[in-house]
Amino acid sequence: MSDTGGHQIRVLLADDHALVRKGIRLILDSEADLTVVAEAGDGAEAVAEARRAGGALDLAILDIAMPRRTGLQAAREISQRLPHLRLLFLTMYDNEQYFFEALKVGACGYVLKSAADRDLVSACRAAMRDEPFICADAQTTLVRTYLDRVRRGDDLPDRAVTDREEEVLKLVAEGHSSKQIGELLFISAKTVERHRANILQRLGMRDRTDLTRYAIRTGLIEP
Repeated sequence: MSDTGGHQIRVLLADDHALVRKGIRLILDSEADLTVVAEAGDGAEAVAEARRAGGALDLAILDIAMPRRTGLQAAREISQRLPHLRLLFLTMYDNEQYFFEALKVGACGYVLKSAADRDLVSACRAAMRDEPFICADAQTTLVRTYLDRVRRGDDLPDRAVTDREEEVLKLVAEGHSSKQIGELLFISAKTVERHRANILQRLGMRDRTDLTRYAIRTGLIEP
């Protein structure tokens, strides 16, 4: 049952798999108070669609692993430019690092794709009430891991690279040249090379192959 007082929740849906988007759209559009008004096939397109639609959007549903920019990278930029827009992650990952990064960028909800048909609609409505939503399938893993860390007195794992370095790393691993990366990120090729050198040094790696393996292992790109 809708609890939005008759107002339709206007949604941006971003996922790099067209069949997934189609399935999610069917779930959302079947609800009277939910309507998908924009779609994106990667993180950069999600940012562009959010900027284009502006105030005509209420909620962005983002996958985490997407080309060009991850959902987390896109969310950071979207939240800076459109602070009114609620953010919800729909992902296959129950990884604690992704979960806490999602919270850091201001996400209202975290739903596993395996539970989308059961939990996504409720998560969308909770987001519009500014209430946090974590699907039940993710709660056990994430909360138990967090509590184990607290009991041991461990800190949350630090990110190995900065936001900008992560953007460069992802694009390097996807095979883009320094010139192409500079054009995508609006920085010079020389700045890209400097970021790349810093990443290699900090991670103790030698070349693009090492960076690609790291990007796959940490979920920046899919294998």
